[in-house]
Amino acid sequence: MTEYNGVMMQFFHWYTPADGKLWSNLSQQAGELARAGITAVWLPPAYKGIAGKSDVGYGVYDLFDLGEFDQKGSVRTKYGTKDEYVKAIMDAQKAGIHVYADIVFNHKLGADHQEEFKATPYKPDNRHEPLGELQPIKAWTHFSFPGRKGKYSELKWHWWHFNAADYNAFDKHQDAIWLFEGKTFDDSVDLEKGNFDYLMGCNLDINNPDVKKELFYWGDWYLKTTGVDGFRFDAVKHVNSSFFLEWLKHIKKNAGKKLFALGEYWSGESEALHNFLDETDGAMMLFDVTLHYNFAAAGKQGRDYDLTKIFENTLVASHPMLAVTLVSNHDSQPLQSLESVVEAWFKPLAYALILLRKDGYPCIFSADYYGAHYKDKGRDGNEHEIWMDSHRWLIDKFLEVRKEHAYGEQYDYFDHPNCVGWTRTGNGDSGRGMAVIMSNGDDGEKKMQTEHPNTTYTDITEHIKNPVTTDGEGWGNFFCKAGSVSVWIPAKT
Repeated sequence: MTEYNGVMMQFFHWYTPADGKLWSNLSQQAGELARAGITAVWLPPAYKGIAGKSDVGYGVYDLFDLGEFDQKGSVRTKYGTKDEYVKAIMDAQKAGIHVYADIVFNHKLGADHQEEFKATPYKPDNRHEPLGELQPIKAWTHFSFPGRKGKYSELKWHWWHFNAADYNAFDKHQDAIWLFEGKTFDDSVDLEKGNFDYLMGCNLDINNPDVKKELFYWGDWYLKTTGVDGFRFDAVKHVNSSFFLEWLKHIKKNAGKKLFALGEYWSGESEALHNFLDETDGAMMLFDVTLHYNFAAAGKQGRDYDLTKIFENTLVASHPMLAVTLVSNHDSQPLQSLESVVEAWFKPLAYALILLRKDGYPCIFSADYYGAHYKDKGRDGNEHEIWMDSHRWLIDKFLEVRKEHAYGEQYDYFDHPNCVGWTRTGNGDSGRGMAVIMSNGDDGEKKMQTEHPNTTYTDITEHIKNPVTTDGEGWGNFFCKAGSVSVWIPAKT
């Protein structure tokens, strides 16, 4: 029996078609993904958002509406109905794939009614600096969920369940974050903008007893309803970190099974990521955002980027057991607000770096796997047409190698700024182990030692046609093409 080499896939992107077919697509493709080597899928938020059937899921309206009620102009969500969602989860699990749900605890949008109360305006870029005095405001803060009619939960949300908003009907032109009367911005959040508790919409006051009780109750309901295997928490840098510990402790107590937990703390400041891991006692993993930014820089700089520093300041280097490594995601893809593109030529190198090394839990982005085509307005205000290449053929090759060969000790040959490599010893089987070499400059060659003397190796990427044979001590000269990666495994006999 081989060691476990898990791989997660983000089974959506920002521009996934709004045809209501994503859940049924997963049901159909689960077996194929499992055979390829995918062991878990991260699914988008499954509940109704402000934009109804076209909402990506992060504009949360009703956590209890999983595509079951006629709200916000539709019954289904962008991805399908509640029944299709639950079926997709079951089908994935039957295929041997774990399912992670995307959870948004930071905000709500699309309230059903306005309410009048008092609030203090603060500078959007400095939440320590008020712009005026406490004053009457009118904001969309009353959520009555008329389409659900109290099913699953009778709680109606009011302004006191939130602590801030960015809209005041009495002063529509005021650019401000309105801090509600009697409320404070929460502690233990990111320090950007002075205090980054507020992100968008109606900001949940997780210190309110009714809110905390509802979110705990909802977690139990959601787990019982869907049977998911874990959670990806959105925007964790905007929520008091201690809340996640409390919520996870409660949910795990009633789960009856082990639950995976992953936070999205989107920051290139490695110190901020380390601080969050410390505050949450390692209870959840984090995306290795720094590694993503290193990939983006490497792709743009080409041969001017020093590949020996690709893991500098990364989570996978400092906290290998808590790092989810990624190349791209829905926020970083072209035309998104956090756009941070990894160039197409570098993506194969980046995927080799997350899929074929010892540390980290790799996450494949569906738009990198299947490709994507869409149009949207960019930061310049103009509409752009985007074509994202599919790298499926190579990623599948890497997944095959990860499943069969990526075991044992790892020896790095990061000794040249434009050409690096590593070997894995395998798990004792004579057909296992590998050697990987990549270059961001000219054709590359590197002498590396393997576990297998007098053994013929072939390049599974097929970039290099001629085999390499190791000497009596396992040393061999391995090659790769310019701006490319080659993955060498013992030839089948």
